[in-house]
Amino acid sequence: MSHILKRPDFDVIAGWMKAGDSVLDLGCGAGELLRLLSERGLRGWGIERDPGHVLAAVENGVNVIQSNLEAGLAGFEDYAFDHVVLSRTLQTVRHTQQILAEMLRVGREAVISFPNFAYWKNRMAVLNGRMPVSDDLPYQWYDTPNVRFFTMLDFEGLCDEMGIVVRERMVLDERGNTVTEEHNFLGSLAVYRIGRDA
Repeated sequence: MSHILKRPDFDVIAGWMKAGDSVLDLGCGAGELLRLLSERGLRGWGIERDPGHVLAAVENGVNVIQSNLEAGLAGFEDYAFDHVVLSRTLQTVRHTQQILAEMLRVGREAVISFPNFAYWKNRMAVLNGRMPVSDDLPYQWYDTPNVRFFTMLDFEGLCDEMGIVVRERMVLDERGNTVTEEHNFLGSLAVYRIGRDA
């Protein structure tokens, strides 16, 4: 069995779900989150395009489909899942609005985590003339899979524009501690539960 990667956003995501719920994890990597959720009694599937990650997910005992999520989720019926998860992946997709709309078509709610570009250390890096590199933004500018850099305020503005309701938000610092004030400045990683009005 492959090792389960410890990530603070996984604890937040798992805390918003209950045993028996169904989950679709987009860009599931090696399936660490789905494995954790299955140990807590949830049923899940993953979508992953990288063949090495797909193999690792299978070794982790995760149901995984090799596919590019940019191609959409046409193979899934409306509200096929209780939750659709996109953890630390939104910044790597080109068709942001399409992905969000598809997540909320296929799932009753969506859970998204992403690095907050407005985090104070990221701002300092840019002020010092360099692109930020951190645990939440671990790549150099020339080898990053990220195609978008955005802030919590940017994300919330897009949700508002698309008629998406933010049901819950948790903001974490670099150590995984909860940020209780000045979220967009002190938060390194943001985790959101979003949905449509009932």
